[in-house]
Amino acid sequence: MMQQFYPQVQHSYRYELNKDMHLAAAHFIPSEDAGQCQHMHGHTYFINITIGGDTLDGLGFLVDFKKIKDIVHKRYDHSVLNDHPEYKAVFPTTERVAEQIWSAIQKELNTQANKPKCLQVVVRETPTSYVVYRPKPEELK
Repeated sequence: MMQQFYPQVQHSYRYELNKDMHLAAAHFIPSEDAGQCQHMHGHTYFINITIGGDTLDGLGFLVDFKKIKDIVHKRYDHSVLNDHPEYKAVFPTTERVAEQIWSAIQKELNTQANKPKCLQVVVRETPTSYVVYRPKPEELK
C-alpha cells in the first residue's frame, strides 16, 4: 500500500482520526463545457477523511473506522455517481463528491454522544488531481 500524505487541517482537538479508503465509481458531467468529462468514465477514487474530537466513546474510540468506511464505501463503490439522489440537482464533480461525503459523515457523527467533527475530506480522482473539502467553522457547531 502506498502511503499518501494530505494537507493538514489546523484544529485544537485532542484526538485526530484519519481514514483512507478507495472506491471505484463512474460519472459524467453533462455539459459540453466539461470536455471529455461529459462522457461516462470511471475513476478509482482515493479518499481521506479527517475527524477530530476531545472525547472518546465508551469503547475508547473517537469513531469506529468501520462506521466511516461503511458510510462512504457502501454508498458509492461500483456505482454511477449521477444515479445518486444527491447529484440530481448538481453535477458529481470531485468537489461535490467531497462535499457530499462530508455531509453524510457529519450527519452520522452528530448522532454520537461524544460529538466528533469531520474536519476535512480529500478526494483524489487521479494520481495528479485531488480536492480538499473543509467545512466552515459554523458548519461544525
